[in-house]
Amino acid sequence: MNTFARTIDVLHRAMDASTVRRQVIANNLANANVPNFKRTNVNFESELKRALESEKEKPALEITMTDPKHIPNWKERDYRDVEIRRVLDYTSTYNNNGNNVDAEQEFMLATENQMSYTLLTQAAAFEFSQINQVLRS
Repeated sequence: MNTFARTIDVLHRAMDASTVRRQVIANNLANANVPNFKRTNVNFESELKRALESEKEKPALEITMTDPKHIPNWKERDYRDVEIRRVLDYTSTYNNNGNNVDAEQEFMLATENQMSYTLLTQAAAFEFSQINQVLRS
């Protein structure tokens, strides 16, 4: 896969994660007063980072496997296999009613998520503008 296609694919996946995160934050806020409701987080960027870094971590000496039951000493992780995961937060409690949604924190996360999405769209637009410049020349 070429660099442009890979970059656009990563940006697209990150934008999808941002969209899911927006839905999750909205759901958390909608249930802020529901007793025993547990907020949800979205886990994607850290897993994507690990997958992308695994491509660079190839060991100097790779073990030769002569049997399918052998365990490899290294396995590259394809970034396309990283899934957007919704994770329930059972570890914290914010209210006395068992609910752990802090509305102020959720609004801050929503603002941060919107800024991140805007940055991702600008990065994608920049990538396409680079291609347009090449085609015009």
